[in-house]
Amino acid sequence: MPDRHIVDLKARMDKTLQVFDHELQKLRTGRANPAMVEDVKTDYYGTHTPLKHLARITAPEPDMLLIQPFDKTQIQAIEKAIHAANLGLNPTVDGDLLRIKIPRLTEERRKELSKVIHDKAEEAKVALRNIRREIKDQLDREQKDGKISEDDHDRVMKELDKVTHDYTAKITQAAQAKEKQLMSV
Repeated sequence: MPDRHIVDLKARMDKTLQVFDHELQKLRTGRANPAMVEDVKTDYYGTHTPLKHLARITAPEPDMLLIQPFDKTQIQAIEKAIHAANLGLNPTVDGDLLRIKIPRLTEERRKELSKVIHDKAEEAKVALRNIRREIKDQLDREQKDGKISEDDHDRVMKELDKVTHDYTAKITQAAQAKEKQLMSV
């Protein structure tokens, strides 16, 4: 019965890790990546819609993004939304698609992004600790109510700590890899 807590813990921590990885993909590292703009909210007939639902976003070159709207009449709205998102990107209309030239990162901007990576990593680690605390509280209540024995409680707590440590290490590794990618020219 206590093993369900570990399964729940791993599932929730996997989700946290996926969210963290997605957040890292959005960060600009000097290479064009569709994730940089896919969540930009665009006004689509009065509804704020993510760009990934309105257009095909590709990176044909390391420093270029192409955005091909499914509805050609929305090209101006998409261009306006990218400007409004303050991503430091300047799209240009080329017929029925948008081209975005990704500028090179300055050393100062790289350092700022490095701090952002550290902040996002810390947020993810806090989320992991909160998940662990919630599961621990459940275990404590179950032990107090007599649903699990003290031995089972201690065994699951050790497993909770081990799993939490493993996921924290994964967050750290992902952050270090992204920072290394960011700092390489």
